[in-house]
Amino acid sequence: MNSKKVIISAFSNLYTDQRIEKVCQTLFENGYTIELIGNDWNGAERMERPYAFSRIHLQSKSLKTAYFEFNWKLFRQLKKKSDLHTILYANDIDALLPNYLIARMLNIPLIFDSHEIFSEMPAIQGKISQKFWRYLERKLIPKIQLMITASGSYAEWFHKKYGANPIVIQNAPQRSDYIPQIVENNPKIILYQGYINPFRGIDKAILAMHQIEGAILKIAGNGPKKKEYEELVIRENLQHKVRFLGKLDPKDLKKITVIADVGISIEENGGDSYLYSLPNKVLDYIQARIPLVMANLPEMQNISQQFQIGKIICNHDPEEISKAISHVLQNGKEYYLTELEKAAQAFCWENEEKKLLQVFQRVSQ
Repeated sequence: MNSKKVIISAFSNLYTDQRIEKVCQTLFENGYTIELIGNDWNGAERMERPYAFSRIHLQSKSLKTAYFEFNWKLFRQLKKKSDLHTILYANDIDALLPNYLIARMLNIPLIFDSHEIFSEMPAIQGKISQKFWRYLERKLIPKIQLMITASGSYAEWFHKKYGANPIVIQNAPQRSDYIPQIVENNPKIILYQGYINPFRGIDKAILAMHQIEGAILKIAGNGPKKKEYEELVIRENLQHKVRFLGKLDPKDLKKITVIADVGISIEENGGDSYLYSLPNKVLDYIQARIPLVMANLPEMQNISQQFQIGKIICNHDPEEISKAISHVLQNGKEYYLTELEKAAQAFCWENEEKKLLQVFQRVSQ
């Protein structure tokens, strides 16, 4: 049994963050004592975990002040909870500073897991907050000895920008060995799952439905663009072809994903964080053994070159999207199953967690 305590922290309500949950579960199952710290800024849904967790109460009304409040309160929590037998694990730059300061004070290990390129996210492009996060990246990342990130393209970006050498641990789902059931859906199901944010290509997919017959687009998730896209559907008289499912429990979402005929991940280049991302939904679709229509971005190109599991779009013109979706639907799900099975064996958490445990073995010695 491992005697090391790991304090994992994130600016998150923890409920829907599957990457953090998988990291905690892997470490817990391998003998580490886990304490997970998040916050209640986006609500605090009831959840159960086999390890200790808490959510810092935030009074801030705006996201900007919530970040500062969380970092100050997290610093105080880490100072109280950490000792010489602690490993600190910070998720993303918005939780890094207090972890860095405590790690320096106590001379204890710190692991930084950058899920994305935080300073290059579309939501902060051109804002003062972008300058602040870039400043933190520039000051802290070159000093971090152990860094993890979620894609090879992200790792290359951080290396070129800050000289870092992150270990790539993809946010792949756990391997599922079920035998796919070929369901004859009528109409066929086109699935988008994930946040309804800008630069996800959702509005273009909605417009593409004008040219796709015998299919319905199901949009599972929530986000700031949901109301705007619901209004777009009404304006375009596409209510019979587009359905918003809202935010679903992960177990309920999986039930929908496995019966879909095609999954779409058609992110646009909304800055380096999107350009170099490997969206979680891509790996979720693969594990559910459903074919994909993907954007012409580096990480998705890389998967498409290894496995013939669907279609890459050349651009985000609705006509191009409709042609790609129609092509996959016409081929049928069974056409792609052999390659999807190979991809599912390659892109699974069981492969990724080995790399995670190797990182912890290095700092536990």
